[in-house]
Amino acid sequence: MASTSLNDAMEEEMTLTVKWSGKEYTVRVCGDDTVGELKRRICQATEVLPKRQKLLYPKIMGPKLSDDSTLLSLLPLKSSVKMTMIGTVEDDIIIDPVESPEVVDDFELGQDEAVDLKDKEVNKQKLRRRVDQYKIEVRNPCRKGKKLLVLDIDYTLFDHRSPAENPLQLMRPYLHEFLAAAYAEYDIMIWSATSMKWVELKMGQLGVLNNPNYKITALLDHLAMITVQSDSRGVFDCKPLGLIWAQFPKNGLTIRPFRKAHSNRENDKELVKLTQYLLSAAELDDLSVLDHRSWESYIEDNSKRRRRV
Repeated sequence: MASTSLNDAMEEEMTLTVKWSGKEYTVRVCGDDTVGELKRRICQATEVLPKRQKLLYPKIMGPKLSDDSTLLSLLPLKSSVKMTMIGTVEDDIIIDPVESPEVVDDFELGQDEAVDLKDKEVNKQKLRRRVDQYKIEVRNPCRKGKKLLVLDIDYTLFDHRSPAENPLQLMRPYLHEFLAAAYAEYDIMIWSATSMKWVELKMGQLGVLNNPNYKITALLDHLAMITVQSDSRGVFDCKPLGLIWAQFPKNGLTIRPFRKAHSNRENDKELVKLTQYLLSAAELDDLSVLDHRSWESYIEDNSKRRRRV
């Protein structure tokens, strides 16, 4: 009975009222969400970044509301009691998220673990809410007959933690060549675990948003993420690709991260190899037949087949 009650509490959906700057806002969360997830929902309503929020709630003292990993099911929250948020909107100040947490994309998980997480009803509820709440703004229309390529920013296109005098020094080698080649067969979306202002700023500085050789279909930010819990990883933030697949076709793969840009810039050719893979895979009608975790082997095998021909 105790276990059943705990599960019910974690899956229960709550509508909380948050007071800020003389107004009241409502946010919907689940007991399985974390304080960090609550802050993202508040950010979506108020535009106050999570790191600028201080939450106050009757009878909750100490660090519980300042620890982003705390599950809401462990807090005595009630829909009838209002929460106060103290924070300031940063309209004109954009700070690089050098302390941003590591985020897990759902295709990085093991097959069994991914299936288990996706089958949990509480996660299905979160995804349905996110699909309803988060509207993908299409910057350039999808083209008929083109597959969809979704790219992360951090360590995929850009090394956001290494020191540099300007953003171009942190840009991954062959970035524009890769995007231009991929655009011939794929529409492109970019998803970052940071604010939309930061995404637009960095992609603008790198020349990605106005490049004449390709167009970006859409940008996604941290508000599209959800919080999930697994036995092996505990509580973590996740980019649920199902949010995109609810509106667009699907598939994904992982590549080696781009770190220590100052020392690896001359030798990193990951995007060159990824270009070969994507253009080879574009010939297939259904990408689900591929095991993207072994995409480098696919390049090698495909090259051997072509040499034999």
